[in-house]
Amino acid sequence: MPQPCDIAVIGAGMAGASLAAELSGRASVVLIEAEDRPGYHATGRSAAFWTESYGGPGVQPLTTASGPALRELGLLAPRGALTIARAGQEADLTAFAARYAALGVRVEHLDRAALESRIPGLRAEWTTGALEPDCCDIDVSGLHQHYLARVRRAGTELLCAARLVSAESRSTGWSLQLADGRQLSARVLVNAAGAWADSVARLAGVTPLGITPYRRTIAQVRTAPAAGPEMPLVLDLAEQFYFKSDAGRLWLSPHDETASPPCDAAPEEVDVATALARLEGVVDWRIERVEHRWAGLRSFAPDRLPVYGFARQNPDFFWFAGQGGFGIQTAPAAARLGAALLLGDTPDEIDPVAYSPARFL
Repeated sequence: MPQPCDIAVIGAGMAGASLAAELSGRASVVLIEAEDRPGYHATGRSAAFWTESYGGPGVQPLTTASGPALRELGLLAPRGALTIARAGQEADLTAFAARYAALGVRVEHLDRAALESRIPGLRAEWTTGALEPDCCDIDVSGLHQHYLARVRRAGTELLCAARLVSAESRSTGWSLQLADGRQLSARVLVNAAGAWADSVARLAGVTPLGITPYRRTIAQVRTAPAAGPEMPLVLDLAEQFYFKSDAGRLWLSPHDETASPPCDAAPEEVDVATALARLEGVVDWRIERVEHRWAGLRSFAPDRLPVYGFARQNPDFFWFAGQGGFGIQTAPAAARLGAALLLGDTPDEIDPVAYSPARFL
């Protein structure tokens, strides 16, 4: 006989785990993960920072609203974020800073001398910057484990190595078949499957939204001089790179976005080489060794905002997907919003309209 529950959540990465934690105790929930362990894909490969400008103005309310919970949990460490611009980009940087300052984000203008004090060896063409002093590193594993612990304490069942193979919509909800042979019945099916979100929708007979996975590459690099712990996260205004120090090494990305099928993403040598070349155009450091490299998939809806809400053509199917590269830093607020929508409550901090799947239909 199928195991019954109120809500079946597909995907136990940060999105699914945080939402299941918020729902636990208020509904019977089963958390279903295709991999052997939760967080294997995007959650376990995050560059791990909380920056209110990251993701754009449409994402900023979720990021800002998540800050207090992340601080209360002790999962943020001060870092600072510095967006830098070349000569000739001053007006664009001023507009960037003004846009976020108007949203209540603390942003400070830095001249060339202030840039040099924070980024030793900065090349001459980089003349101005915008500092977000409130940017922090996030303990991603700690946050994910916090949510999984809440799930366990509430008695919510976590099923791993349990890929969804069929989902049949019925008058009473869903009949679900898992790859390990188990069957479940659920009143509501939640799609928190990350890069596989559109695939899960098709399996359930729901129209996909065009959520596309994109590969993002990170390289851990040893440099001379070594990157100091006091250096902020450094981002390019034109979105061609970002880097930050980590235990004397540098985490470096070419800010690549290469469309990909959902998969176990692996770095491409050309992307690592691009990252190194771009770093050499920013600082005069010597690259001594690439010690490690990895890639993950960031999944975006067509308008690059997340999707939270019930599918119009099936009120028992709930989208919780399209978090792009900002799903970690927005997790607390997004989970509270998703739980409120699922349980019929009125969201008290974030207007859900901008994130509704109805905007695509």
